[in-house]
Amino acid sequence: MAAEAPAASSDMNQTWGLPWPDFNASRSSFHRHSEKKASFLSEIGIENFITLIAFGLIFTLGVMGNSLVITVLARSKPGKPRSTTNIFVLNLSIADLAYLLFCIPFQSTVYMLPNWALGTFICKFIHYFFTVSMLVSIFTLSAMSVDRYVAIVHSRRSSSLRVSRNALLGVGIIWLLSIAMASPVAHHQRIVHQEFLNQTYCWEVWPNLQHKKVYVLCTFIFGYLLPLLLISFCYAKVLNHLHKKLRNISKKSEASKKKTAQTVLVVVVVFGISWLPHHVVHLWAEFGDFPLTQASFVFRVTAHCLAYSNSSVNPIIYAFLSENFRKAYKQVFECQIGHNSPLNEVKDNKSNIDTPPSTNSTHV
Repeated sequence: MAAEAPAASSDMNQTWGLPWPDFNASRSSFHRHSEKKASFLSEIGIENFITLIAFGLIFTLGVMGNSLVITVLARSKPGKPRSTTNIFVLNLSIADLAYLLFCIPFQSTVYMLPNWALGTFICKFIHYFFTVSMLVSIFTLSAMSVDRYVAIVHSRRSSSLRVSRNALLGVGIIWLLSIAMASPVAHHQRIVHQEFLNQTYCWEVWPNLQHKKVYVLCTFIFGYLLPLLLISFCYAKVLNHLHKKLRNISKKSEASKKKTAQTVLVVVVVFGISWLPHHVVHLWAEFGDFPLTQASFVFRVTAHCLAYSNSSVNPIIYAFLSENFRKAYKQVFECQIGHNSPLNEVKDNKSNIDTPPSTNSTHV
């Protein structure tokens, strides 16, 4: 395989909408890039196959996990107000499930077909919904960290703040803000036909590249950096509070504190790892000299898979690590196989999914 084969293949342009080739470049430069792309595409069959396998695994695990979380939360006791925690977990699972259902199947065709064959509407919709779902997921994770912070650090005042009305209002603001922030993607995503190669692509085309640079930078700051700092701050405060609170408690609580610390670490690390490569690719492409090599192609596909996988691991972090959730899941399963103890009969203190961090000594 040629050492300088470009990573800017047609499938990756369709997937990421990155500015290769530059539409303001000369036709001759564009033609040289296209010739390299045609050569490169003929050599990446195995990479495409591996990518599709990864997409399939992420899709299956994510759909099953998020569907299970939604099922458990939807079977809560009728008339009983949902906890703020459950509202945020439910919103996160809905966003992640929709993200997986609407994005992965359509994006998989990019790795199977040489041309974009799904029309203008799908071209705009999946890239727009990719961004909306990404922002909803990230903003919801941020809201959950604030909810945990208020519940544990300011527990005396939390009862007046952590009510379902405020949580639902927060969810509404999250969706409206995400829809607004993602609107430029829908506006600039379009079908592009290369006549001299007779190929059609779904590309993100900005008449003014400076405007795109600003948008990419703002998306990184408000859709990754600031949420990551907020999540880290909230959970650092939670850990510090728990450390002080548990110092004078019996050593039996040490195991609980250790488990909380481990869970918090998982939350922050998974969030950072899942989305950092995605933003690095975009920032590198807009503000640097992104190399056109096979290695860069692999890096971009890996970044894409990590972004998708975040929607699959969220149910594990925010639900399956909860003992209350596992009990609720068990009762849902028992109901399905004919047992007489429906989920609605679960005691109130077991029907809420208290997402970590929490301890036995802290009621949330």
